Amino acid sequence: MMSQMPQPTALSRCPSCEEPLDAADRFCGACGYDLSTVSAPPDHPTIAMNGASAGLPPAAPSVDWPLAQQAAGTATPAPVHRAADIQGTDSGGSELPHPEHTEHSEHAEHPEHPEQAEHAQGGDPAGIRPPAARRTAGQPSGVRFDRPSEPDEYPLAPPAGGADREALADPRTGDLPAPPAGAKVCVACRSGQVDTDGYCENCGHAQPRERDHMEQELDAVAAVSDRGLRHHRNEDAFAVSSTALPDGSPAVVAIVCDGVSSATRPDEASLAASHAANESLLAALPLGTHPQQAMHEAIVAASEAVNALAGPSTAQGEHAPHANAPACTIVGALVTSTLLIVGWVGDSRVYWIPVDRSSLPARLTEDDSWAAQMVAAGLMNEAEAYADERAHAITGWLGADAYELEPHTVSFKPDRPGVVVVCTDGLWNYAETAEEMAEIVPLDAAERPLHAAQVLVGHALDGGGHDNVTVTVMPFPAPSQGAVSA
Repeated sequence: MMSQMPQPTALSRCPSCEEPLDAADRFCGACGYDLSTVSAPPDHPTIAMNGASAGLPPAAPSVDWPLAQQAAGTATPAPVHRAADIQGTDSGGSELPHPEHTEHSEHAEHPEHPEQAEHAQGGDPAGIRPPAARRTAGQPSGVRFDRPSEPDEYPLAPPAGGADREALADPRTGDLPAPPAGAKVCVACRSGQVDTDGYCENCGHAQPRERDHMEQELDAVAAVSDRGLRHHRNEDAFAVSSTALPDGSPAVVAIVCDGVSSATRPDEASLAASHAANESLLAALPLGTHPQQAMHEAIVAASEAVNALAGPSTAQGEHAPHANAPACTIVGALVTSTLLIVGWVGDSRVYWIPVDRSSLPARLTEDDSWAAQMVAAGLMNEAEAYADERAHAITGWLGADAYELEPHTVSFKPDRPGVVVVCTDGLWNYAETAEEMAEIVPLDAAERPLHAAQVLVGHALDGGGHDNVTVTVMPFPAPSQGAVSA
């Protein structure tokens, strides 16, 4: 008997390694699997998820759908049965309320739509309700329809009084009511009131922030501070005030602080320092404290106020608890009827400008800076030092990370009238020497200190405004009318 040769099997893939096969293959070319041992595929090759052959699905139980009742007459269509008419249960197993009573009673009592009433009477030849009639407030549906029915169009009501559109005033050109007394007026249109969010109610113009430009004038001192043209905020601050000494003579105070931009929250530091120093002087001078001692104590109070802004940090360990703390410089001037007291830490300055310009002006402070140290050590002259890129690196400031607080205080007794200019480097960068400063101070600065301060700030802005600029102008001697506290 001849041996039976294995017959090729019609497999598309090897049952062992899933290698694609040809129809004439007897062995798998990848793993050598004997394909003749594989039984022929069944008639129904569909495989169930558990590996068993899946037969035909069992017949689904029939649903006893309700039959439509035929009407007696052929003109009346058969009623439509909806799924909501059939009793059932929700996903939680509770019975669904039958809509029979709520729906029919609503339609009977409140025929809001004429077409609904017509359908209820069997007058719709199509026998199908429109969507508005199918969904009612009482119909249980799983989707809430709490909004009342709305019309497709909303007609616009005519203007009150029947006035023509052309007769109505254009709100952009009509006369605006005057802002109430004391309200802030827009800097752009000069007519609209500024809302609490900082925008004009008339033209919508965003108003400058409060510290972007500040001006203050008393009888014996004036101050102006501006953000400048390059910085995104004003980190300078000032405080001006006047009081009386125990003998009744006047004392006028000007404090100017410049925030250190490389520190955190420099604007807060300068504001806190200026307020603290001013309050300290106003508290000490009426008690008879010597003005120079009062100035020293004011700088110490300002330093403590800035130190209080620093939070502890463990970034550099317990030995450096105030990394990059808020910091600022400070300079102050105190004018009485006979004395001029100056105090500072940092590189803000005080200049003396005589009313008689034939007399020489003078710079009354020495910078706590790299340039000043080079000049003091004789390593550079002033022009060379201030031309260096390290010139404005300060060596003294107020702040928790300052090396050591060393307030400078000096007392002068000028023998002639003049004006005292207290300023940040935002101004003196454009007029460094006393002679240059005297050239830009108006001749009538003693009579018009606010105008003089505005001119000096304008000079810095015209020069480029690279930094915040703050200036105070104080006439010397202090006029008697300046003894009113502010």
